[in-house]
Formats: sequence, structure tokens, C-alpha cells
Amino acid sequence: MAPLYLALMHFPVYDKNGQVVTTAVTNMDIHDIARVGRTYGVRRFYVVTPVLALRELAARILAHWETGYGALYNRTRRDALAIVSLTEDLDRTIIDVERNAGAAPLLLVTSARTRQPTLTYAALRRMIRDGDRPLLVVFGTGWGLTEDIIGRADHRLPAIRGIGTYNHLSVRTAAAIVLDRVCGSREEEEEACT
Repeated sequence: MAPLYLALMHFPVYDKNGQVVTTAVTNMDIHDIARVGRTYGVRRFYVVTPVLALRELAARILAHWETGYGALYNRTRRDALAIVSLTEDLDRTIIDVERNAGAAPLLLVTSARTRQPTLTYAALRRMIRDGDRPLLVVFGTGWGLTEDIIGRADHRLPAIRGIGTYNHLSVRTAAAIVLDRVCGSREEEEEACT
């Protein structure tokens, strides 16, 4: 099976006005995406920000649950956060995945903005099941990944759509939906990513 990795980009992403910005790292994003990642067999979840102070904040959050009081208080949280790594940018993230998996990853991006997907979730499930090349799924914070990041991708995954016109999920929710579509149990095909 192909190993699966996730990255949460805090830069470069858009704000609501279409400006390229750096977003804040949030405790909830780290915890919730790590928990869903661990549940679905993600090998590593990267929190990506160029801001040293934000990486230091994230490191303090992780240390609390890995070695501090939190490690004794909530073992399942510690287990989930064990898959989290902190990196400065997408290039360093890709290098770390390659070092960990032994091959350069295929880069897959997500976006709520309408664009032509190049890979269905069913096709991605088959790639995981039948392949061995690592896969890095990149999520954006704020108002989404910049066109530069999207342009680097090997594949774009379909946007998550609800039933109405409102379409502004939290990145934590989007990551959970994507991972369930890709790694969750299917009646017609009982497979998982692990």
C-alpha cells in the first residue's frame, strides 16, 4: 500500500479578499486533524508555516501532550499527536516525506473553489491500495491554497460540495471528509489505508 501523508499549509494561502497571507496555527486544527489522521492510518501530518513563533507555539502544544501533564492525562491524544511534524514550507515537507518513505511523494491538493479535478476519490483509493509511491494530500487554511501551490500538484481532488450554495467548511471538517472518502470502509470494497 502507498503511504499517506497530510500537510496543512498556513502560507501561502488566500484571505477573504484574495490577498496572499500567512494564517495562524490553531490548537483545534492540530488536534482534530491529527486525531482523524491517526484514525485513518496517515503516516505523518505536517503543520506548515514559515513563522518561527507559530512553529514554536505548535511545538509547545505538542510537548504538553507528548511529555507534559497531558501525556499522562490523555494517552489517546498523545498517540494522535505523535504523527504531527512541523515544517517551514512545502519544499521541506516534500523532502521530509521522501526521507521518511524512501521516494518523492505525489502531490495532491484540495480546494473548495470550483476547478476541474484530475483524480476521483475512488481512483485515489486504488492508488493507495495498489501503489507504493507516497501520497501527500495538501490542505489550505484561510480561504484556500494559492494558485502557485495548486499548480505544483500532480492531482487535484474534487471539491467537497454540500446540498446548497453555502460552501465554507472548516479545514478540520474537510480533512475528515476527504480521509473518510479515501480511507473509510466501503460496503462494496472493505479496504483501509493502513
